[in-house]
Amino acid sequence: QVRLVESGGGLVQAGGSLRLSCAASGNIFRPNSMGWYRQAPGKQRELVADITSGGSTDYGDSVKGRFTISRDNARNTAYLQMNSLKPEDTAVYYCSLGQWGVDYWGQGTQVTVSS
Repeated sequence: QVRLVESGGGLVQAGGSLRLSCAASGNIFRPNSMGWYRQAPGKQRELVADITSGGSTDYGDSVKGRFTISRDNARNTAYLQMNSLKPEDTAVYYCSLGQWGVDYWGQGTQVTVSS
C-alpha cells in the first residue's frame, strides 16, 4: 500500500506564490511517476504537472512557465512550486503516484487565489 500526504495549500493573492509538498510512504518502487492534478468546482480533474523518477516532466498548458515540479527520490517527496498565481488556479490539488499500472491519490489540499 502507498500513502500520500499533501501539504502547503492555502489562501494567496493573485500574483503570489505557494509551494506544495507530497510525501509518499509505503511500498514505493521505481520507476514511478509522481504528479499533481487539480479539480475546481464543477470542472473535471486536470493534470497540473508530473515527474518521473528519472526526472522527466510534463505540464498542463495553463501552468507552463509559472509552475515547476520537482522531486527528491531519497525522500519519496514531490514538490510543486507555483508562481504568478491566478484566480483560475483556485482548486483542490491532488498528489498522485503511479507505479506498476496502479495510481494512488492523496486526500487533496485546497489552493485559493484571491483577485
